[in-house]
Amino acid sequence: MKNLLILGAGTAGTMMANHLVSKLPKSEWQITIVDQHKTHYYQPGFLFLPFDIYTEDQVKKDGKKYIPKGVNYIQQGIELIRPENNAVDLANGEELQYDILIIATGSNIAPEEVEGMNGPKWQENIFDFYTYDGAVALRNKLREWEGGRLVVHVTEMPIKCPVAPLEFAFLADTYFKKKGMRDKVDITYVTPLGGAFTTPRASKAFDHLLEEKNIKEVTDFNIERVDYENNKIIDYAEVEVPYDLLVTVPTNMGNAVIERSGMGDDLNFVPTHKATLQSKEHENIFAIGDATNVPTSKAGSVAHFEAEILTDNIVRYVKGEALKEEFDGHANCFVETGNGKALLIDFNYEHQPVEGTFPLPGIGPMKLLRESRANHWGKMAFKWVYWNMLLKAVPIPFVSATMNEKGKKLEEVS
Repeated sequence: MKNLLILGAGTAGTMMANHLVSKLPKSEWQITIVDQHKTHYYQPGFLFLPFDIYTEDQVKKDGKKYIPKGVNYIQQGIELIRPENNAVDLANGEELQYDILIIATGSNIAPEEVEGMNGPKWQENIFDFYTYDGAVALRNKLREWEGGRLVVHVTEMPIKCPVAPLEFAFLADTYFKKKGMRDKVDITYVTPLGGAFTTPRASKAFDHLLEEKNIKEVTDFNIERVDYENNKIIDYAEVEVPYDLLVTVPTNMGNAVIERSGMGDDLNFVPTHKATLQSKEHENIFAIGDATNVPTSKAGSVAHFEAEILTDNIVRYVKGEALKEEFDGHANCFVETGNGKALLIDFNYEHQPVEGTFPLPGIGPMKLLRESRANHWGKMAFKWVYWNMLLKAVPIPFVSATMNEKGKKLEEVS
């Protein structure tokens, strides 16, 4: 019996278990998935928790429920990967052997990377919303906050869901308007990028929305420290941005086990072939989702598209066939813009977010790079799709793993 081992039962790992359980012969392969956490979180929902749009029970469920029958599930911490021995050491001292390894260990915030960020004011007037605990704490703070200078800040790229900080700023504008106190809140969006987003075409749309909503924008801000005693963030050029409430996206880093195993880059992401999702260093190791260093968004939609292509490549690898270089960096994200509207962006390695329709060329019904209520409801509906289709590897109609270019206005990434 051969062993396929999946590390991580988050979005990417759970999808791979569901894809592969029906693809590999049960008489020849044992699939095992390992994760130390019992709870599975719907991470896109963390954005909505601070604004009382979602409740806690809408963003978390028992993770074991989504692991398919026929897959061995081990709830245990991962201590070390030893690729030279095709082995993984667990926190309880157990050793697991593998013939194929899939790394789906995700990424985590690292506020300790910035001086003063993770200090005595953490979750007092400095918050994140990229963790469940952080989002809940921020919700409790916003419920009683009386106003002042709200700074929404991004430390550095890459981060999970690069549009989420913008969405937070837009939703904050709506939230305070509904509370009748928008005039008491000064919102500033601070980014290390030269514009609101990673590509010029999308930045133009987002910059317009920030201006329209009276949200100040500070670009090219590379934070050096948080002066929590005087409530200001300071960059390496000594530019200062004062705040009363700081909502920050800390440095995102791959799982610490990748660093302990000597398998990652400077941010603990696994060097991965961007088109096949095979490790660049070990041919029987593959990586998926936020754990990789591939140059596309760290987002659930990306993991979804990667999973379809990686499943095919795992089957090819088992058969001794050449891997397909098919993953094109496809990302498809709804961007909440407030007031019951959203944008939809669709892009890949080669093309900036495109204009056109989605998912059907010329028909839609959703418009790309345009605000609409339909896009907002698409975003809201995705929670159901996530729990009932995406995690279970149920095909989503009309949505392809590679970007469909038909009926779209394309512009290459420069």
